[in-house]
Amino acid sequence: MVENTDNSTLEWRDDAPFSLRFDDIYFSAQGGFNEAEFVFLQGIDAPTCWLDKKNYVIAETGFGTGLNFLATWRAWEKSGAKGCLTYISAEKYPLSEAALKRAHSIFPELAHLADALCKAWPPSSPGFHPRSFAGGKVQLLLLFGDAAACFSDLEAQVDAWYLDGFSPKKNPDMWSDKLLDQIARVPKPNCVVATYTAAA
Repeated sequence: MVENTDNSTLEWRDDAPFSLRFDDIYFSAQGGFNEAEFVFLQGIDAPTCWLDKKNYVIAETGFGTGLNFLATWRAWEKSGAKGCLTYISAEKYPLSEAALKRAHSIFPELAHLADALCKAWPPSSPGFHPRSFAGGKVQLLLLFGDAAACFSDLEAQVDAWYLDGFSPKKNPDMWSDKLLDQIARVPKPNCVVATYTAAA
């Protein structure tokens, strides 16, 4: 079934969203959550990386369905971290709330967090959309628009980057020098990068 969301066209395959715009999957229906844990959370050495931090900042180049955010929030919650988590993510084609709910429905372990995200989901208008969860302990800053342009307006110091914007062949803007220059502009010392993608 094909669904037109706010600015994106989706096809649902085995209850997982497939982008017709980029001819690529958002995540695997069989192991999307495990993939997020393995590639991104293990990639930044979570939860060890944030346990002694007052504020740990993660930035991401493609929010998509929010699966990486939800997996990170769950890991943060389970770790008993005393500080705050700030999660910054850019998305040029925000999904509709209905599409998010359907995408999240196959991950019952994330249900309470996914429900909170959907209830706070902003309109798809361009700009910065801050959201607060867990009594202010988890801060989400959604940047709706071109990633390079959005991050050029961002003032932040980032502990870890999730590079997650479909494959370079199918979405080259998310792997452009213009965007990578912005990624290189805001890291803290010892900043780490996690990604599922590697390309010559």
